[in-house]
Amino acid sequence: MDENTALKEKMTSAPRCPGVYMMQDASGKVIYVGKANDLKNRISSYLTGRDTRPMAPFLMARASDIAFITTATEKEALILENNLIKKHRPRYNVILRDDKTYYHLSLDPAETFPRLRLVRKRQNDAALYFGPYPSGLAAKETLRFIQRIFPLRTCRDRDFQLRARPCLEYQIGRCLAPCKNRIDEAAYRTLVENAVSFLRGRRRELISDLKKQMEQAAQNLRFEDAARLRDRIGALEHALEKQNVDWGGGRNQDVLGVHEEGDFRQLCVLLVRAGKLTGSKSFMPFKTKADRGEIISSALMQYDDASGMPEEIILPVRLPDEEVMAEWLAEKRGKKVVLTVPRRGPKKALLEMACANARELFLSYRKKEEQKSAALQILQRKLSLSKLPRRMECYDISNISGKSAVGSRVTFQDGEPDKTGYRRFRIKTSDAPDDYGMMREVLTRRFQGPDPAPDLLVVDGGKGQLNVALAVLNDLKIQLDVIGLAKEERSFLAIKRRLQGKPAKSEDRVYLPRRKDAIYLSSSPAALSILQRLRNEAHRFALTYHRKVRVKNDLSSVLDAIPDIGLSRRTRLLKHFGSAERVRKASLDDLQKVPGIGRDLAGKIYKALLREGRPSNHRQHEEGLESWIGRKKQ
Repeated sequence: MDENTALKEKMTSAPRCPGVYMMQDASGKVIYVGKANDLKNRISSYLTGRDTRPMAPFLMARASDIAFITTATEKEALILENNLIKKHRPRYNVILRDDKTYYHLSLDPAETFPRLRLVRKRQNDAALYFGPYPSGLAAKETLRFIQRIFPLRTCRDRDFQLRARPCLEYQIGRCLAPCKNRIDEAAYRTLVENAVSFLRGRRRELISDLKKQMEQAAQNLRFEDAARLRDRIGALEHALEKQNVDWGGGRNQDVLGVHEEGDFRQLCVLLVRAGKLTGSKSFMPFKTKADRGEIISSALMQYDDASGMPEEIILPVRLPDEEVMAEWLAEKRGKKVVLTVPRRGPKKALLEMACANARELFLSYRKKEEQKSAALQILQRKLSLSKLPRRMECYDISNISGKSAVGSRVTFQDGEPDKTGYRRFRIKTSDAPDDYGMMREVLTRRFQGPDPAPDLLVVDGGKGQLNVALAVLNDLKIQLDVIGLAKEERSFLAIKRRLQGKPAKSEDRVYLPRRKDAIYLSSSPAALSILQRLRNEAHRFALTYHRKVRVKNDLSSVLDAIPDIGLSRRTRLLKHFGSAERVRKASLDDLQKVPGIGRDLAGKIYKALLREGRPSNHRQHEEGLESWIGRKKQ
């Protein structure tokens, strides 16, 4: 039975109800996930040619089997489709990927005295999140403005609990010192609510409320409070005057613009909050034969939580499942979400702006890709490589006199980091300071593993590290392009600079197999930059892991010095806090929450860690510790 006959049989047996279908290739891998209100009708449209989308014949040429999962409603099918796409990551589904990690502002209302923090990732918790902000600078400027107008605390919980007197922020008027009860909880909560109102875009209403509070304070002869409120109002009004991109209406809107060029698609989202254009969010360009409707549906499925969802989303085209999508979004937000396709007016102008931004983003991306491709070709030519180094791996070792030794592998694909290819290695064979032996161990373990070989192997180091890599590959009978990258000073330039009384200046040189002299790529800065970024990332990744291992080892040695701490309790501490660094930062109360860690033992642990690298002002901390232990004993 040929594949087409098998698919026709699947079609005849498909149920007439809502559900999800999964197309699979000859190896059984899911290549596409779709939903339908009538599964039989949808699959029939693929086989009979009634589906006029460009991707339909493309998919049928690659599909060998189709599986079905039925649902009770079309909305359930939509949710299931989203879950299956995330699980299988099918090759031919539109899977949007952010071009960067955006900053958010986070505030936990469960805290007695909440504070605003900059975070890169939303957590599935009860905290409030504001953003995303289009740049780190925009997020930090917003945070500074909020702290200037609404002087919330900035210190960490540990410092807040242990502070003996108000900090410098209080002295300069940027904090009201809740740590020392200079403001009561109710007044602080009002300040928090005002800050939240501002971040949610309710700025006009906030100014009106503050004016009423100012008048009330003046009537009650609380002139200092009235003056502070007056200054706060003035700062807010000044901020509103500076915002010159105002689309009116005061609504929160996301505007989805799409640019199409060949098989490539670029998506850009304009963020309008309280009628003000505040920034944009973009996704990586992707290659697909999907139509605009499927691209927009995939974009809407990115709204995983309610906090970042606006009340209106402006789209370039109507969606076939628009009602179901709107219902699903409304459930996520807890309120109605309007999907709009404007034909004229200000919303149409916003949509055109979003599409224009998407086009500029794609042109910039294409130019950047052309530059990277040219740089890779230069690397291939200058280094005499057997193939274009599209996939590169770099290895580095980090240790202190052989202790806490680790290795790292970072991977670049087409000149950009590919973090799916990052790996960390704990050195097992030696505690002695032997960089060559450590590099040998790391490379041997890597190339004995299942991962496919890269186009180019880069080792951080000179001839010695390069020879180690060549020996490992020779032992394993692997043919692969290998180079060493080391920062050294050219001998003749070193002499010249010394004669001129100038300090030494090193530059990167590339070592090649069977070549005595190193190669300098300073005349090809774009090509050299790729290797430098690769090497620097390997160094950063190795150093970060080394510090983590060292902190864990140091913590173990400190805890071992406490008579009542054995392996079991040490394991419980690490399991409870998740890392050695978090154990170090834990407060007295947090330590006492660990199973098997009582009041007295928590005090001993805290005191031991305090001496081994807790924050400065140790005497103050120790006094706080003694008083804490005294209170607990009473």
